[in-house]
Amino acid sequence: RIANHMRGTLSHPNVKLYGNPAALQSSPLDSQAQFAHSLLMITPRVFDPNAAAPEDSGIFGLPYNQTEAALVYLPIPWEATTSYGGGTSNGPAAILEGSKQVDLFHLDVKQPYAAGLFMQDESSEVRSWNERAKTLARTIIEVGGNIDDNPELRRNLEEVNQISSQVNAWVYDQSKAILALGKTLALVGGDHSTPLGAFKAVSEKHPSFGILHFDAHSDTRKAYEGFQYSHASIMYNTLEELPAVKKLVQVGIRDICEQEIDYCEQQASRVSIFFDRDLKNRKFGGEAWAKTTQDILAQLPQEIWISFDIDGLDPRFCPHTGTPVPGGLDFSEATYLINELARSGRKIIGFDLNEVAPSTDESDEWDANVGARLLYHLSAVTLVSQGLREWR
Repeated sequence: RIANHMRGTLSHPNVKLYGNPAALQSSPLDSQAQFAHSLLMITPRVFDPNAAAPEDSGIFGLPYNQTEAALVYLPIPWEATTSYGGGTSNGPAAILEGSKQVDLFHLDVKQPYAAGLFMQDESSEVRSWNERAKTLARTIIEVGGNIDDNPELRRNLEEVNQISSQVNAWVYDQSKAILALGKTLALVGGDHSTPLGAFKAVSEKHPSFGILHFDAHSDTRKAYEGFQYSHASIMYNTLEELPAVKKLVQVGIRDICEQEIDYCEQQASRVSIFFDRDLKNRKFGGEAWAKTTQDILAQLPQEIWISFDIDGLDPRFCPHTGTPVPGGLDFSEATYLINELARSGRKIIGFDLNEVAPSTDESDEWDANVGARLLYHLSAVTLVSQGLREWR
């Protein structure tokens, strides 16, 4: 009777089983011991995707653990070198909380949650590094990086750079461990310096890939304000340190310095920039976003990492991000481009979402709300591109 009941449970539309349900279906049940072992191996749990998120649930209200999940989020509470607004080190926790308000039906992808989505716990070690480095970095940011021969500021700068290197090494180690488990890796920052270690880990599995970079900024400054691993230097460091990155395509750029322009031009065909001004001019001239999107995609190779700084969007979607800039993409323009990337047959090998900064007003959860919904979309389309989910 128990066996028949369990087999019937498997076919119920509102019940999801985690573990290995095939073990139960195929078991001949030759003995009570074998049956008991099957139940222990399966550990079935009921999950209703239409219900409110349980209090003890994981990201998006899901019951998965890391073993069961196809996609694993690595949260990085780090923002030591942010040079204008702050708060993005609290982004991962805010997105986790906001994710439980996201309805799981996806208009484009069939049941993305069913592949398994899991967020690791934040590292208290990284959090402590952030507090130490942020305190030191503030003394340098206050003078615009002009430390001259001030011995105290020079020591502070050296320590910030040393801690930043530790963070990069930590991210590399954690990313490599997630990839070794056969999981898809996704980073949740934190400022935009955080994914460098992940790029390095991914490059060991994918010796040739491109980066689709959504941002208001090019992030190709060399050691901005003296910080070797500044949030404003992530793409400079990537291009300098990782030859596996064969192509960088930047979308939505609208705040850039002359040194960055010169550097990107020196990279020749390795870097393509779609400035926000040019995207808007094409739109104002009557060109459909679908046509513009195809021109962007034409610059990309077969395997792609998406690096998404939330300030690539119009600031109405991220009012508390650290360095907001007028203009930017509409949310639906960004998600359409991501969809078309996967529909083109290219494979999304991973992604990062950075610079989501929650308001200090606890009643204002808008930034986290948008960040969580963008994270769900990135996850859904990534899984489709890998053949783990299907389009509707």
